[in-house]
Amino acid sequence: MLNMVFLTNSWLTSFNQPGLCITVAMLLHYFLLAAFTWMCLESVHFYLVLVKVFNVYVPKYILKCCLAGWGIPAVVITLVLIINKDFYGNGSFSESHPYSNFCWIQDDTVFYISVVAYFFLIFLMNTAMSIIVLLQIHSVKTRTQKTFRFWKR
Repeated sequence: MLNMVFLTNSWLTSFNQPGLCITVAMLLHYFLLAAFTWMCLESVHFYLVLVKVFNVYVPKYILKCCLAGWGIPAVVITLVLIINKDFYGNGSFSESHPYSNFCWIQDDTVFYISVVAYFFLIFLMNTAMSIIVLLQIHSVKTRTQKTFRFWKR
């Protein structure tokens, strides 16, 4: 959906309908944040599968993942809309190119907080999970090699 909204954004902007532009910008923002959130959930799942292998039972795990994956971005979008719906709008990148109009976040502060900071938190979480998983794999490999040497003797 992120790709679909992104690819149709410029065309939908050409209709010059402010409500349509706000909706398209909001959808683009939502699906971008949802993609980041699902990426984070995948790293948490990776951690659970490779580090916490045994005795990990989370009741209604998929439901909780879906609520987080689709709900957290919805909360962010709702907060932006509650604060000011005019944060979303039509931004022209170039006056000489009429098809360069694009519905997106108009305020730089909102962009940096709701996209860049959000991505940075997801990136830190994914990096931490990757390091933990790599350390776990390394320790398993080291233990396996020590056991192999012991039995070889």
